[in-house]
Amino acid sequence: MSTVGSVVLSIDAELGWGFHDLESPPTDRVENARRGWNTLLDLLERYSVPATWAVVGHLMLADCDGEHADHPAPPGWFDRERTTWADRPDLRFGPELIEAVLESPVEHELASHSYSHVLFGDSRTTRTLADAELERAVGLASQWGLELTSFVYPRNDVGHREALADHGFRTYRGKNPHLEGMYRILESAIVDRSLLVRPSIDEYGLVDIPASLFLFGFEGRYRRLLESVWGDPMVRTACRGIDQAVDGDDDQVCHLWLHPNNLTGPRDDERMAAILAYLEQQRQETDLRVETMAEIGERCIGTRPSLKSTVS
Repeated sequence: MSTVGSVVLSIDAELGWGFHDLESPPTDRVENARRGWNTLLDLLERYSVPATWAVVGHLMLADCDGEHADHPAPPGWFDRERTTWADRPDLRFGPELIEAVLESPVEHELASHSYSHVLFGDSRTTRTLADAELERAVGLASQWGLELTSFVYPRNDVGHREALADHGFRTYRGKNPHLEGMYRILESAIVDRSLLVRPSIDEYGLVDIPASLFLFGFEGRYRRLLESVWGDPMVRTACRGIDQAVDGDDDQVCHLWLHPNNLTGPRDDERMAAILAYLEQQRQETDLRVETMAEIGERCIGTRPSLKSTVS
């Protein structure tokens, strides 16, 4: 058996849809969503790193009436699209951005992040609503000639896994088993807790690939303070996870994730460039694999007996 693990990078690609239900969306991230998308895609091409781009289905549209009368969403769900963002197609649609991902020389995976960023774990999200979100996302992808097999839950709010299986999905990003942000950095550095996770097959036959590290979970003044003394702690932590994957076994994964809108300026670009450069270096010098969620899923299902299933 191989004694080397793998690294997966999943990307929550949503433009305005990640914030449309919030009373006060973060302006810097909203306004830099497209800039971050293009910058991240360029960086991935520079270092030849494939990623799983989990895209909100509505971005595949070129236009719409903003009403969505046949969608069983709760009242007011599409209000911002019809009102304050009615004249912001740049936040609501993104076919040219998706085309850029598909046309990249790097073999990225296009995955789903639902149709309109509905929270699947919310008690108000019925099976009917979950089905509608998945049906629309899968249908739009089919119009593009694409088959979706991986799913990233909006805000990592896991729910209705049986609906995923019924709509043909095979993998999803599960919740990080540990705390995020500063706690994750301290846990990794001080306690030396591993960032590696093991995919498992759940009771619906889906491959759960838990998150390891959110690459922008440590921001604000504490980030600036630590950067001034020790350099970027998130780069250190991500590189530690990559090293652990090099020393891991075939079933272990370092699953890094972020949103394109996390890249709001040069400091954020530098963080991603440093992480990707180190990942590429380790891939060149070792047997480390960089895989998409779909590739992990195919490999796990193909070796089903060797994985610990969640079936009780």
